[in-house]
Amino acid sequence: MDASRDTPSANLPNKSWRRDIFLLTLALSIFFGWALGQRALWHPDEGRYVEIPREMVQSGDYVTPRLNGVKYFEKPVLFYWLQAGAIKVFGLKEWSMRLWSAIFAIIGCLATYAAGRQLYDRRTGLLACAVLATTPLYYILGRTITLDMTVSVLLTLALFAFLLGTRRAPGAARRNYFWAFYILAALATLTKGLIGIVIPALVIGAWIVILNEWRLLKSIYLPSGLILFLLVAAPWHILAARANPEFAQFYFIHEHFQRYLSKVHDRYQPPWFFVPVLLAGFFPWTAYLVQAFSKAWPLSWRACGENRETLFLLLWAVLPFIFFSLSDSKLIPYIVPILPPLALLTARYLNLHFDLASSRSIRAGTWLLLALAVMLALALIWLPENAPDRPRVAEYSQVFGRYTWLILGSLMACAIIPFGLSFLRRPAWTLGAMAISALIFLRVIDHGFSFLDDKRSVKSLALTIKSRLQAGDEVMTYQEYYQDLPVYLERRITIVNWLGELRFGSEVEDTHAWLIDEATFWQRWQNSHRVYLLTGRDNYDKLRAQGRGQLHLLAQTGSNVLLTNRTDQP
Repeated sequence: MDASRDTPSANLPNKSWRRDIFLLTLALSIFFGWALGQRALWHPDEGRYVEIPREMVQSGDYVTPRLNGVKYFEKPVLFYWLQAGAIKVFGLKEWSMRLWSAIFAIIGCLATYAAGRQLYDRRTGLLACAVLATTPLYYILGRTITLDMTVSVLLTLALFAFLLGTRRAPGAARRNYFWAFYILAALATLTKGLIGIVIPALVIGAWIVILNEWRLLKSIYLPSGLILFLLVAAPWHILAARANPEFAQFYFIHEHFQRYLSKVHDRYQPPWFFVPVLLAGFFPWTAYLVQAFSKAWPLSWRACGENRETLFLLLWAVLPFIFFSLSDSKLIPYIVPILPPLALLTARYLNLHFDLASSRSIRAGTWLLLALAVMLALALIWLPENAPDRPRVAEYSQVFGRYTWLILGSLMACAIIPFGLSFLRRPAWTLGAMAISALIFLRVIDHGFSFLDDKRSVKSLALTIKSRLQAGDEVMTYQEYYQDLPVYLERRITIVNWLGELRFGSEVEDTHAWLIDEATFWQRWQNSHRVYLLTGRDNYDKLRAQGRGQLHLLAQTGSNVLLTNRTDQP
């Protein structure tokens, strides 16, 4: 059996469980919830995943998602429903719209603690919770409005439920674990589509094949579980297909198979793309990943059977990473589902050395951590001056200004402080310093994001429009679509010469009234009613060069300008 497993956690006092859950929930709530609304909604993702539920609440149609009044079938509906509930309860605020991501991030950390405690021991669970919470990729997505944190945590809960269910003797407890697995996989499918099926099937299928445990299929309540899965996942898909005949082809073929197998979404990255993402996204705990994997990796088929749970975690960490690396469509958040098993494997390794004062492994990790921090810091210094093909890097560096040095300082502290403490031969102090310095680094990064509001959001210009807007006025964007703009204005906007992800919806419904061409734009601009136009500076220069109408500048930010066709005050 796994050498790191202590006395089964079921024998530990329930009071210890309750105390740990209470204190962890309190600490995580502060960590993930503090100043959730300190920055504006960023486009495209945050604007999109607020605007769709806002339109649901406004229209009362909770079956057909719409973005700026256009049918939008790229993703399923569960997250939109959760966001719509937050709007009804708390109103349309930045913090309330980020609340669900933070809640799911907290749940994911608590689930990782609980699984680590049951699979190994209490300290491994606590370490895994700390590792997961203080990884940059997990923390940032836990405070950002996207589908990725929600689907990742639902997959985490599902796979933990399955693994823990296999440890139970036949009976009600085992059945409940597996039924929870099917329901959670269905909820993941309702959040982001077929990966709610593919990822669990990939991990569990490989695990069964390697262990040659085909008999397990007879004891995982497959028939009743599939019924539960369909009862949860199928109704919305059926209703959406009945209300929208074009739904099935676009949703299943275009958004799943073509997205994975082709470059249709123009998100191609090389196969090694997720390697640097993981190295930076799991920092500072990246320093122990190689050691954790080498300790956990089975050296024989017999070792696979003796370390079943650890093998499951390894497959969970490796197979989705390979799966997404082979895809022709890649985005950074895709690998978030592998972070919980990585946190557990890392915590398991660290726990083995926690009480060893002479542990060379802990000290070796701090040397590697120092090297990683220096490389990251040099990259931050070098890129602005030496990346001519990426002007945004230099532009963002100017926005941060002197704050860049605070970011660099907190980054280096993540390595220097644990490195210095490692010479005291107190592993607990070293690991504690890593967690605390990582926490501070993440808070510094998070606060710095507000510097980018004018680059990633049009909130300030939207509020200028909103203060002047009257009945009969029209708001337009020119050759761009700022997805946070309709959120702040709480109304549909007119888009000139841009379709993008609205193309499919515009082809199945009549949207010509607010998705307009150049000729219609100039006709309305020169009409008597007031028009507000938001566009980028380059487009503004093009419009001025055409000289076809009066362009009165109302306000501007670093990237965008706000224009109107009339000078009289509203």
